[in-house]
Amino acid sequence: MSREVIDVPLSGGTPGNRTAVRMLRYGAPEARPKAYIHAALHADEAPGLLVAHHLAEKLDQADARGEITGQIVLVPAANPLGLAQYINGDHLGRYDLPSGRNFNRNWPALGDDIVQRVGGRLTDDANANRAVIRAAIRELIDEHPQATPIDSLQAILSREAYDCDLVLDLHCDDEGLMHLFVHPEIWPEVRDLAAELGCHVVFSQARSGGSTFAEAGVEPWLRLAEAFPDCSIPIGCQAITLELRGFVDVGDEIARADASALINVLRRRRYLSGDADAAPEPLCELTGFDACDIVRTPQFGVVVYHAELGERVKCGQPIADIVSPPAAGSQERITLHAGTDGLVVTRRLKKLVAANQVIAKIAGVVPLKHRRGYLLED
Repeated sequence: MSREVIDVPLSGGTPGNRTAVRMLRYGAPEARPKAYIHAALHADEAPGLLVAHHLAEKLDQADARGEITGQIVLVPAANPLGLAQYINGDHLGRYDLPSGRNFNRNWPALGDDIVQRVGGRLTDDANANRAVIRAAIRELIDEHPQATPIDSLQAILSREAYDCDLVLDLHCDDEGLMHLFVHPEIWPEVRDLAAELGCHVVFSQARSGGSTFAEAGVEPWLRLAEAFPDCSIPIGCQAITLELRGFVDVGDEIARADASALINVLRRRRYLSGDADAAPEPLCELTGFDACDIVRTPQFGVVVYHAELGERVKCGQPIADIVSPPAAGSQERITLHAGTDGLVVTRRLKKLVAANQVIAKIAGVVPLKHRRGYLLED
């Protein structure tokens, strides 16, 4: 067995409170290609935890058969800080309670710093450039402040993922269809991933404004390619966000199928020996996230949906009503309409909402004028 169990302690915590990130490494630390997969960075998102459980079982079996040919690092529960955040019996895993920070926003964007650090050392040799860039990214990660536990967590996960050829960040939505966020530059090379998982939508995550974990992994490479067009600069980290449907889509059968799909993706890329099943045809192509209509509530109330998850709707079609108790300055029932033709890819699970909360996302194909700047929901 080649599996190595690694516990990496977080710094910046309180005395007597030891918290660590557990990683499972399959293959030798220097083996290539290298993949990194983690679950529950948003710690309240259970589907990824169960998929990681089944993926570990399948990797253990492959390891026992001697099939590990590259290196695969699996972090089954990437966020021990968020996992521990229970208040009066409710789990709050999306935000770091001490700082208020979203665990999957504002990861260090290294692009400008990396341009300054390696610009004079890049050539037309892609392999040499890859090595120079990865070494510089590691230096910048190590230099990043780690005074608080969340900063330490970011450094630990980044340090393991930065030099990986493939990075998969497992998430889920409230109530949703399977979908991905991917940089358009790497989409042609990861179409099989979307096909294997049966994705109904693949969003381009370029310039979302949120600097997610996956965006931060790709950003230095794209920034360097932009700054030095005459040099041969590969995308040395194909980082992707997977949205594993919704909160309630948790069960052994569905998680085992997702894990099998990921094994096929890894086998096809020679992380594992043996023949992978042929990838099916994708259900969709890449669409800009600026073509996604994010439907928000105008006021407090109860959501009554008129459009089903997975339904194709027309612009102007009623999506939901917000029904509010009688109060000064508010209407008792407001109907919300689709802002584009498209597919209802997510809906809100909890039906009691405050003003400005997201209740649905409609994936269209035409960029929307109001979708500029910060594109994500928090």
